[in-house]
Amino acid sequence: MSTVNLKGIKKIYDNAVTAVHDFDLDIADKEFIVLVGPSGCGKSTTLRMVAGLEEISEGELYIDGRLVNDVEPKDRDIAMVFQSYALYPHMTVKENMEFPLKLKKVPKDEIDKRVKDAAEILGITQYLDRKPKALSGGQRQRVAIGRAIVREPKVLLMDEPLSNLDAKLRNEMRAEIIKLRQRINTTFVYVTHDQTEAMTLADRIVIMKDGYIQQIGTPQEVFDHPANIFVAGFIGTPQMNFFDAKLVKDGEGSYHADVFGTKILLTDETQKALAGIEAKDVVLGIRPEHIRFTADSGDGILSGTVEVSEMMGSEYYLHVTSNGKDVVLRVPTGDLPQELRSGITYGTQMNFTFRPESIHLFDKETEKNLA
Repeated sequence: MSTVNLKGIKKIYDNAVTAVHDFDLDIADKEFIVLVGPSGCGKSTTLRMVAGLEEISEGELYIDGRLVNDVEPKDRDIAMVFQSYALYPHMTVKENMEFPLKLKKVPKDEIDKRVKDAAEILGITQYLDRKPKALSGGQRQRVAIGRAIVREPKVLLMDEPLSNLDAKLRNEMRAEIIKLRQRINTTFVYVTHDQTEAMTLADRIVIMKDGYIQQIGTPQEVFDHPANIFVAGFIGTPQMNFFDAKLVKDGEGSYHADVFGTKILLTDETQKALAGIEAKDVVLGIRPEHIRFTADSGDGILSGTVEVSEMMGSEYYLHVTSNGKDVVLRVPTGDLPQELRSGITYGTQMNFTFRPESIHLFDKETEKNLA
């Protein structure tokens, strides 16, 4: 079993700055948890408290039910992979991977077996006799991961391990980490600022901002049901569109949203979730892929002028100015009229509508999702 429980964890520095506030999280055995958020949100500080590299100011940290607040890092049965690889330059790959096992006085036969197995899993067997300077960034990161997994830790911590790699290598290493996760029996806690990494790797995502947890959920949950405006804007590419809107309640008690004077209809499910809420100013959110191009006009239809058209192969990213606001649409090429499929030029007039089931309404003051 490799559970991790953080109960009311806080990190307060000497200058009275609180980096992490009341962090509560229960991580199950063999779960892959990703902490994600912008720079300075407290995710790496939280990871370092789990590792024992930062002192916990308040709260309790348990690994496998054992309170470890005052336990030395080396005695927590965890391993950590750093952003900078942190390999010993004078040692070969094999020596780097052997090093933590030699410190623990593991028998030589066992060391050889673990290093060989890890090297095979990570595809670095042919590099065992090389020094780190002779390796590419992706190969060095594999060695750093190998050095961590030979210890067979209960918990494997990873602090932005792919941020130093180029886009192609990041994609390859993401796939390698997914494969690795399927082959070793350990619990992962992974930190990144890249929402694509979070969405593709995690069983559950912990989204942080300013030291506070904003939402915990599966990738699909945080995408489909963001808890607030921050989460809605942080998860998804391109970013969700936000509109100042009015929530209007008619005489029969049903609701609709008013955007730029246009009546936007809401689903029965949204109507039920809004029950009892008075008419008010709200923020309407809609993802670019949930805006449909239409040739129609009338209720629920907005119009605008194309300012920027980005051809992405199977789809277009369109920046459309509507009532002075930049609206991003993600339109499959096949959804466009034949005459527009070869290219959409600057100044093209376009009508569009929102998929009602994909509309999000946020309270303007609290920024929380109302439905």
